[in-house]
Amino acid sequence: MATFTNQATLRYNGLTVSSNTVTGQMISPLNLTKTAGEDVYAPGDTVSYVISLVNDGSTTYDDLTLTDDLGGYEIGTGTAYPLSYVADSVRYFINGVLQSAPTVTPGGPLVISGLSVPAGGNAMLVYETEVTAAAPLTAGSVITNTATVTGDSLTTPLEATAEIAVQTGAELSIVKSLFPATVAENGQLTYTFLIQNHGNEAAEADAGITVSDLFDPILKEITVALDGQPLTLTTDYTYAQATGQFDTVPGIITVPAATYAQTASTGDWIVTPGETTLTVTGTV
Repeated sequence: MATFTNQATLRYNGLTVSSNTVTGQMISPLNLTKTAGEDVYAPGDTVSYVISLVNDGSTTYDDLTLTDDLGGYEIGTGTAYPLSYVADSVRYFINGVLQSAPTVTPGGPLVISGLSVPAGGNAMLVYETEVTAAAPLTAGSVITNTATVTGDSLTTPLEATAEIAVQTGAELSIVKSLFPATVAENGQLTYTFLIQNHGNEAAEADAGITVSDLFDPILKEITVALDGQPLTLTTDYTYAQATGQFDTVPGIITVPAATYAQTASTGDWIVTPGETTLTVTGTV
């Protein structure tokens, strides 16, 4: 809604008299909304957006341009974009009827030109973006994405914003290794389980993490350690030596959250996963 002011001047006999100032508001019959198809994001996700233009007036709006900032923010001497346009994904509708694709300039920011909104009608754009390495990942982070519509027929640009939040929680993986790779009968063997957390929240005891393994060949006289600290049979883990079945007690294992560092030159985020190491040593 644009506000305008106006004042008149009266001149006579070499004198000048100013009128009072009047204030008015200009209401555009064209309304813009922007909606994200997803509420949360994670690295590499695809996020869809819907742009809606509704014309309540009696005049068609032609040759409009939509600019999407793709959540861009300044870093160093440049701009980092946490979203990138997915090529050829745009769909353009007028009054619900699919149109030929408009002209798209996909870089940061995204620019879509040649749009029209008929009198008493509507236009809609649907397109997809991909979450880039410049998207913030720490807990509580958001991507705020603004669309702006401009054109000669508009007195002032229209703006609409959509916000999505980073996915929170633990994201675990496990890698198993053994040493030595070649062992003699009645020799000692160590299995190492590296548990990593790429998520922005720690996996605490209430996550109920367990590690299970059926050792073949069966290990005898095992010792178990978590991050170098000895674990106790029955209290921390169970082991059936007759079958080789090994299980940790739920909640004994916890894994810290990942840590994140941003590259100043590009805005890319580097993830260092949180780690916990479980070792099992026994005789084969």
